[in-house]
Amino acid sequence: MGITKKMGFAFKINEMADVLKALGNPARLKIIQFLMDNPTSNCGEIQVVLPLAQSTVSKHLSELKGVKLITGKIKGNNIYYSLNLKTWLKVKEFMLSEINLPRED
Repeated sequence: MGITKKMGFAFKINEMADVLKALGNPARLKIIQFLMDNPTSNCGEIQVVLPLAQSTVSKHLSELKGVKLITGKIKGNNIYYSLNLKTWLKVKEFMLSEINLPRED
């Protein structure tokens, strides 16, 4: 998203737009789903569940880290990824507070 498209919008809106854009990819959603069940996993473990090359998986992990949906911790020669609960709480609060769904009666 170019700078001109972000001008005039609140930081919170731009931040959520970036996060939701990152989630709009099936591979990234699968990575998130995998990390929900496997809280600390390295790229090789994540790659097993995706029909993608290791370099592509690394790119998706980088995108998710860039919007702070996941974190990575170096242990030896590997980086272990986990969900960033702080960001997930922001997403949850944003979605629940910004959308006024009609009541079902």
